[in-house]
Amino acid sequence: MTPFQLSAGRPHPLGATFDGEGVNFAVFSQHATRVVLCLCDDQGREVYLVDLAEREGHIWHGYIAGLRPGQQYGYRVHGPYAPEEGHRFNPYKLLMDPYAKRLAGQVQWHDALYGYEIGHADKDLSFDTRDSAEYMPRSVVVDPAFTWGRSERLRLDTPWSDTVIYEAHVKGLTAQRKDINHAGRFLGMASDQMLDHLTDLGVTAIELMPAQAAVDDRFLVDKGLSNYWGYMTYGFFAPEPKYLSNHDISEFQQMVARFHAAGIEVILDVVYNHTAEGDQRGPTLSFRGFDNASYYRLTDDPRYYVNDTGCGNTLDLDHPFVLRMVMDSLRYWVEVMHVDGFRFDLASTLARTSGGFDRDGPFCRAIRQDPVLNKVKMIAEPWDVGSGGYQLGAFPSPFTEWNDKYRDNVRKFWRGDACIIRKLAGHVTGSALRFDHDGRPATSSINFVTAHDGFTLMDTVSYNEKHNAANGEGNRDGHDHNCSDNCGVEGPTDDPAIMALRAQRRRNMLATLMLSQGTPMILAGDELGNSQGGNNNAYCQDNEIGWVNWDEADPDFLAFCRQIIAFRKSSPILRQKRFLHAGKRAVDGKPDVFWRKADGTAMAEEDWQWPELKFLGVEMRMARGTPAYEPRLGAIYILFNAGGKTRATLPEALPGHRWQRVIDTSGHAGGAVRAGAVSIAPNSVVALELCPIGGSPVGASEFQERKIKA
Repeated sequence: MTPFQLSAGRPHPLGATFDGEGVNFAVFSQHATRVVLCLCDDQGREVYLVDLAEREGHIWHGYIAGLRPGQQYGYRVHGPYAPEEGHRFNPYKLLMDPYAKRLAGQVQWHDALYGYEIGHADKDLSFDTRDSAEYMPRSVVVDPAFTWGRSERLRLDTPWSDTVIYEAHVKGLTAQRKDINHAGRFLGMASDQMLDHLTDLGVTAIELMPAQAAVDDRFLVDKGLSNYWGYMTYGFFAPEPKYLSNHDISEFQQMVARFHAAGIEVILDVVYNHTAEGDQRGPTLSFRGFDNASYYRLTDDPRYYVNDTGCGNTLDLDHPFVLRMVMDSLRYWVEVMHVDGFRFDLASTLARTSGGFDRDGPFCRAIRQDPVLNKVKMIAEPWDVGSGGYQLGAFPSPFTEWNDKYRDNVRKFWRGDACIIRKLAGHVTGSALRFDHDGRPATSSINFVTAHDGFTLMDTVSYNEKHNAANGEGNRDGHDHNCSDNCGVEGPTDDPAIMALRAQRRRNMLATLMLSQGTPMILAGDELGNSQGGNNNAYCQDNEIGWVNWDEADPDFLAFCRQIIAFRKSSPILRQKRFLHAGKRAVDGKPDVFWRKADGTAMAEEDWQWPELKFLGVEMRMARGTPAYEPRLGAIYILFNAGGKTRATLPEALPGHRWQRVIDTSGHAGGAVRAGAVSIAPNSVVALELCPIGGSPVGASEFQERKIKA
């Protein structure tokens, strides 16, 4: 390679930016004494090293004319190696650009990746002089331009009230589909077969587990495993190379474009709370080598890291340049990749300052004022492992939040636990005790009964205990609070009674989810009856345990999933933005929600306190002040019965109207209910809709003659 001429360039934007004639390089380091840009050939060999001599503030920069997209590069950064002062510079380590848009290769574990000598008596205070370049991926210059088409908008902007989320793993969803090209990759995710499945199912958004570049932990690789889920990210701008078929970031853009054309939003699960570099014993891959004391929260003894994440380190979003990196990354995925929103892993960590969790701290405030980001979907996982880390309901608008209390209490109700009725009632109406404050809408609660972390829906009704032996940790990993019930046999069974009970309970939980106020989320594969064999922590199972099994799909349950989602989408009563409160009068002088016992009378305080109560009836109407409010438009009456067979008295219908059964998880056919009472099968959910005599329930006619095979 002929040496290129370096000129001053600009301090912005950060990263490697191609302008059509060359590439501008800009990186942040507050404490470095020298920053060396290393250009590499296609085999990864460093062929041109040059100092970025220009520095403006803490940004080191330079411009090289003639460079083109596809150019590989890295950095070597000089400065003090003084772990006891928080500094871990080591120029023998080739570093990934924190703003790299694409990576070539993967981390190959070797002792040379560490800034200190593995096995040295001084541990991380020692200094390693081996070159790490052979084992590091290279950053790659890209041209992110993409032809989106005339009809492609920046985002779909589906209202939260209309949203149904489908959480999926990029590889795991399609890895076992032999009929899909590029299975396990971004292009396979948006194949015709997957788009047909998702649109038929009725979901409006796909939430992708981490799709940014990640590292397989060394201890997992040593055991022949991998970090399959991908929550060890270190490339916040780069798509995960394993999911690219042709090493081109346009494949991600093609995926998004195809999802959008099908009316499906794309939400990314992002991990900005920690990086893959771990604690003081971890490797030097990027941030640690650029400026350890700036990127990470350090303890009073700066040799060590604050570990609010349980992953060894915590990014310091109090630092303006670290916060800037996160915000730049989010905007990049919105403006360049056209994603529609984000789910923030351990979001309590992001909102944590030196004084603890702060809903008005730098991160939340930056999101709220950003003209790009405050318009996209924001989902917080509202907890971490640090002190005061559980913050369900505490995040400000525009954040919604994963509601694990919803998951646990819905599972407990259908398991038959005592003292759950009041909690179930709160969740069905949007968990107002947690979320009805500061003008937040009723869609703020992301309701779910399963997610990637924990049992699948099938395993929730098939296992009492976790079965994580394949993870190689003696079944000690994964949580023990599963709120599950095996229905009499641990694991698979051929007993028809148990199989029927499990199918019924799955329908009950999914129906509860779709009939609740809030925003529903389902786990990929649950609609098929997918099982992980009782493994509730399949983070390292890049195999049949962690992949969705399409070959043994349950067609009857899939049909029910399609029906209950379609019913939710047809009913404005189930998708309200305003909270329903029985004590607040609606426009017509009546409450907008009524709680009833089986005999049709109102629930009294002593009824709520009865520990063995297994039945709850709730009549919902449109909330007061809602533009679509019309007292005679109708109502929905939902009956949750976790006990024996019951005959429930129905509310009096409006003149000229009648109740019509539209959902029954026991398999009872739909249709008009002519008497003032309805029979409710044991352990079932029934939904009735008020409709004009001679008319059909709003959008529900397709359900009236369908039966669910028990």
